[in-house]
Amino acid sequence: MNKTNFDFNTALEQLQAGHGLTGKDGVLTPLIKQLTEAALKAELDQHLEHKTSPNRKNGYTKKTVQTSVGQFELETPRDREGYFEPQLVKKNQTKLTQEIDQKILGLYALGTSYRDIRSHIEDLYGIEVSEATISAVTDQLIPELKAWQSRPLEAVYPFIWLDAIHYKVKDEGRYVSKAVYTILGLNVEGKKELLGLYLSESEGANYWLSVLTDLHNRGVKDILIASVDGLTGFPEAIASLYPDTEVQLCVIHQIRNSMKYVASKNKKEFMCDLKPIYKATNKQAAETALDALEDKWGKQYPIVINSWRRKWDNLSVYFKYPDYIRKVIYTTNAIEAVHRQFRKLTKTKGGFSNENSLMKLLYAGILNASKKWTMPVQNWNLALSQLAIHFEGRLDKVLDI
Repeated sequence: MNKTNFDFNTALEQLQAGHGLTGKDGVLTPLIKQLTEAALKAELDQHLEHKTSPNRKNGYTKKTVQTSVGQFELETPRDREGYFEPQLVKKNQTKLTQEIDQKILGLYALGTSYRDIRSHIEDLYGIEVSEATISAVTDQLIPELKAWQSRPLEAVYPFIWLDAIHYKVKDEGRYVSKAVYTILGLNVEGKKELLGLYLSESEGANYWLSVLTDLHNRGVKDILIASVDGLTGFPEAIASLYPDTEVQLCVIHQIRNSMKYVASKNKKEFMCDLKPIYKATNKQAAETALDALEDKWGKQYPIVINSWRRKWDNLSVYFKYPDYIRKVIYTTNAIEAVHRQFRKLTKTKGGFSNENSLMKLLYAGILNASKKWTMPVQNWNLALSQLAIHFEGRLDKVLDI
């Protein structure tokens, strides 16, 4: 009986005894080891056959190799002159499959901690992986992230939403709060597309101009409507690069911010008086309701009334559209849903050691979330028809009208 049959029979006996195929002490591991070493020996024999010099075998080099069925000590044959370059398992290679890497990335994209990833990998494959190894595997996302951040975009986006989410990131030895500005677009097919993530400590017209310039350089020539939470300097910046874009401030954010300045005993009544403004059937009715709000509460809460008056041009854009467009643009809920996904990913993280560690995790989350963005938003064909009328001529090229 040759050694292969002996190992095969031994494996059968171990299986019958209750041993698993894979994982720690899996019965396939010694078989994989034996076959791999045999193949490497054949590679060296072939290498030596083609050499005219008196080169010969020179023992073995041992290293720990990880596979999807377990890990083992691999003996790689050497030649005396050191010219032999094995191809099956290269000199610096310590893995025989990408399956482990994919499993690590999959767990990472779900927000699993490094400690739990280590535990899962050990349970699945019987392999102990260090945090440094996990970090190295997840660092594979960084070149992908860079390519994603510079990829070409479509020429026209009917809608974009912008909002920010804040994280603690280590910078020069201390943790500082940095904002990740997220730009979500709705393309002409009515499907969501995350256009970019931008990390910054501050905002303002100059900052937003740089972000919008990046979008323009990547191919975005027109944006019909931008829905934003009151981002400092954004309306001024977009007016300089996309002067025909309508800016709709998030009404929900405006309501939340208003209620911060209303006394607890008045909140319920004040909220009832706000409702006729943002639920109005048209802009004229909304302005009448705003006048009524000021008559009743203006002396008590002037800061709130002044805020609505000052921002009214951008708060009231949505009144010119039918309900199925209003629902899309009067709030940044679409982008807040993305941020909820981000919070799930980062809820166990108190802070991030550097910008890359934060951005690669958010990028992994994007890859997960975008798998569900396969269908257009509700009533998109109706909405697109209305937009083609309101923005005459600006959709002609992309719609082949």
